[in-house]
Amino acid sequence: MPYAPSAHPDDEVRDWVASHLVPAGGVMVAELQGKVVAVMATEQSEAISWVTQMAVDPALVGQGIGTLLLAHTMCTLARPVRLYTFQANVGARRFYERHGFSAIEFTDGRANEEHCPDVLYELRAPSADVS
Repeated sequence: MPYAPSAHPDDEVRDWVASHLVPAGGVMVAELQGKVVAVMATEQSEAISWVTQMAVDPALVGQGIGTLLLAHTMCTLARPVRLYTFQANVGARRFYERHGFSAIEFTDGRANEEHCPDVLYELRAPSADVS
Protein backbone atom coordinates (compact mmCIF):
# COMPACT_ATOMS: atom_id res chain seq x y z
CA MET A 1 0.00 0.00 0.00
CA PRO A 2 1.89 3.05 -1.20
CA TYR A 3 -0.17 5.35 1.05
CA ALA A 4 0.50 3.29 4.21
CA PRO A 5 3.93 1.68 4.38
CA SER A 6 4.22 -1.23 6.77
CA ALA A 7 5.12 -0.23 10.31
CA HIS A 8 6.99 -3.53 10.77
CA PRO A 9 9.44 -5.64 8.76
CA ASP A 10 8.01 -8.76 7.07
CA ASP A 11 9.59 -11.17 9.58
CA GLU A 12 7.95 -9.34 12.51
CA VAL A 13 4.59 -9.43 10.73
CA ARG A 14 4.89 -13.19 10.10
CA ASP A 15 5.85 -13.77 13.76
CA TRP A 16 2.89 -11.68 14.98
CA VAL A 17 0.47 -13.56 12.71
CA ALA A 18 1.77 -16.94 13.95
CA SER A 19 2.06 -16.06 17.63
CA HIS A 20 -0.89 -13.70 18.16
CA LEU A 21 -3.38 -13.32 15.32
CA VAL A 22 -4.04 -16.97 14.48
CA PRO A 23 -4.03 -18.27 18.10
CA ALA A 24 -6.55 -15.56 19.08
CA GLY A 25 -9.12 -17.19 16.77
CA GLY A 26 -11.58 -15.58 14.41
CA VAL A 27 -9.26 -15.93 11.41
CA MET A 28 -10.66 -17.13 8.09
CA VAL A 29 -8.73 -17.65 4.89
CA ALA A 30 -9.70 -18.20 1.30
CA GLU A 31 -7.66 -20.65 -0.72
CA LEU A 32 -7.33 -20.98 -4.46
CA GLN A 33 -5.46 -23.98 -5.87
CA GLY A 34 -3.92 -24.67 -2.44
CA LYS A 35 -2.64 -21.11 -1.95
CA VAL A 36 -4.01 -18.65 0.62
CA VAL A 37 -5.31 -15.69 -1.38
CA ALA A 38 -7.28 -13.77 1.26
CA VAL A 39 -7.58 -13.45 5.01
CA MET A 40 -10.08 -11.92 7.41
CA ALA A 41 -9.75 -11.70 11.19
CA THR A 42 -12.55 -10.80 13.57
CA GLU A 43 -13.06 -10.12 17.25
CA GLN A 44 -16.17 -9.92 19.38
CA SER A 45 -16.50 -7.64 22.41
CA GLU A 46 -19.54 -7.35 24.62
CA ALA A 47 -21.22 -4.65 22.55
CA ILE A 48 -19.35 -4.49 19.23
CA SER A 49 -17.95 -6.95 16.72
CA TRP A 50 -14.80 -6.02 14.79
CA VAL A 51 -13.22 -6.92 11.50
CA THR A 52 -9.60 -6.38 12.54
CA GLN A 53 -7.83 -7.54 9.39
CA MET A 54 -8.84 -8.08 5.79
CA ALA A 55 -6.62 -8.58 2.79
CA VAL A 56 -7.10 -10.07 -0.66
CA ASP A 57 -4.30 -10.84 -3.10
CA PRO A 58 -4.20 -7.67 -5.24
CA ALA A 59 -4.24 -9.76 -8.43
CA LEU A 60 -7.59 -11.24 -7.35
CA VAL A 61 -9.41 -8.13 -6.14
CA GLY A 62 -12.81 -7.73 -7.78
CA GLN A 63 -13.43 -11.46 -8.22
CA GLY A 64 -15.77 -11.91 -5.23
CA ILE A 65 -13.34 -13.42 -2.74
CA GLY A 66 -13.63 -10.54 -0.28
CA THR A 67 -17.40 -10.56 -0.67
CA LEU A 68 -17.54 -14.26 0.24
CA LEU A 69 -15.35 -13.75 3.33
CA LEU A 70 -17.41 -10.76 4.41
CA ALA A 71 -20.70 -12.63 3.87
CA HIS A 72 -19.49 -15.51 6.03
CA THR A 73 -18.38 -13.08 8.70
CA MET A 74 -21.71 -11.25 8.71
CA CYS A 75 -23.42 -14.58 9.42
CA THR A 76 -21.23 -15.21 12.47
CA LEU A 77 -20.81 -11.78 14.10
CA ALA A 78 -23.36 -9.86 16.11
CA ARG A 79 -24.05 -6.32 14.98
CA PRO A 80 -22.96 -3.64 15.10
CA VAL A 81 -19.78 -4.58 13.23
CA ARG A 82 -16.97 -2.03 13.00
CA LEU A 83 -13.71 -1.80 11.12
CA TYR A 84 -11.04 0.70 10.19
CA THR A 85 -9.54 1.27 6.77
CA PHE A 86 -7.22 3.96 5.50
CA GLN A 87 -8.90 7.00 3.98
CA ALA A 88 -6.65 6.66 0.93
CA ASN A 89 -7.79 3.07 0.32
CA VAL A 90 -10.60 4.11 -2.00
CA GLY A 91 -11.22 0.57 -3.25
CA ALA A 92 -11.73 -0.80 0.27
CA ARG A 93 -13.96 2.12 1.18
CA ARG A 94 -16.18 1.50 -1.86
CA PHE A 95 -16.24 -2.22 -1.03
CA TYR A 96 -17.42 -1.69 2.56
CA GLU A 97 -19.93 0.99 1.60
CA ARG A 98 -21.35 -1.30 -1.10
CA HIS A 99 -21.89 -3.90 1.62
CA GLY A 100 -23.83 -1.53 3.87
CA PHE A 101 -21.12 -0.07 6.10
CA SER A 102 -21.29 3.66 6.91
CA ALA A 103 -18.40 5.92 7.84
CA ILE A 104 -18.87 7.12 11.42
CA GLU A 105 -15.50 8.74 12.19
CA PHE A 106 -12.50 10.09 10.29
CA THR A 107 -9.13 10.35 12.05
CA ASP A 108 -5.81 11.98 11.28
CA GLY A 109 -3.96 8.67 11.77
CA ARG A 110 -2.13 9.54 14.98
CA ALA A 111 -3.58 6.48 16.72
CA ASN A 112 -2.51 3.85 14.15
CA GLU A 113 0.98 2.40 13.65
CA GLU A 114 1.26 3.69 10.09
CA HIS A 115 0.24 7.23 11.10
CA CYS A 116 -2.05 7.43 8.07
CA PRO A 117 -5.52 9.00 8.17
CA ASP A 118 -8.17 6.35 8.57
CA VAL A 119 -11.92 5.99 8.69
CA LEU A 120 -14.05 3.99 11.11
CA TYR A 121 -16.94 2.13 9.48
CA GLU A 122 -19.96 0.52 11.09
CA LEU A 123 -22.60 -1.91 9.94
CA ARG A 124 -25.57 -1.51 12.25
CA ALA A 125 -28.22 -4.02 13.13
CA PRO A 126 -31.24 -3.85 10.87
CA SER A 127 -33.90 -1.71 12.48
CA ALA A 128 -37.04 -3.48 13.53
CA ASP A 129 -40.10 -2.35 11.62
CA VAL A 130 -42.74 -1.65 14.22
CA SER A 131 -46.15 -1.57 12.55
